[in-house]
Amino acid sequence: MNKTVDLAVSGTWFRAMTIYGKVMIGDEAFEFYNEKNVEDYIQIPWDQITYVVADVHFKGKYIPRFEIRTKKDGKFIFITKDPKKTLRAIRKYVPADHMRQALGVWDTIKLFFTRKKK
Repeated sequence: MNKTVDLAVSGTWFRAMTIYGKVMIGDEAFEFYNEKNVEDYIQIPWDQITYVVADVHFKGKYIPRFEIRTKKDGKFIFITKDPKKTLRAIRKYVPADHMRQALGVWDTIKLFFTRKKK
């Protein structure tokens, strides 16, 4: 789908089982290809991505995974060899207000207790 590739890095896609392959970020889409089965791939065009949510720990020193949320198809969770470089490459195509940091453990607990009951 991409005409030019900005970044190609090893990655993992969490589906029902973990799938190892390559993440490619280009001018048209975010792409993931399986290493063992080339026909097993996913292509997410930039206009279909609503949010990119990253788990950030230790003030940005450790990013274990990130999630891509789309308009139609739901959520996709990925891990890459170099997540900071990957997220910087994604930032070229996804607006900054659509790049989010996931809630931490304490933020989730606080939200649970401060939420109003219906």
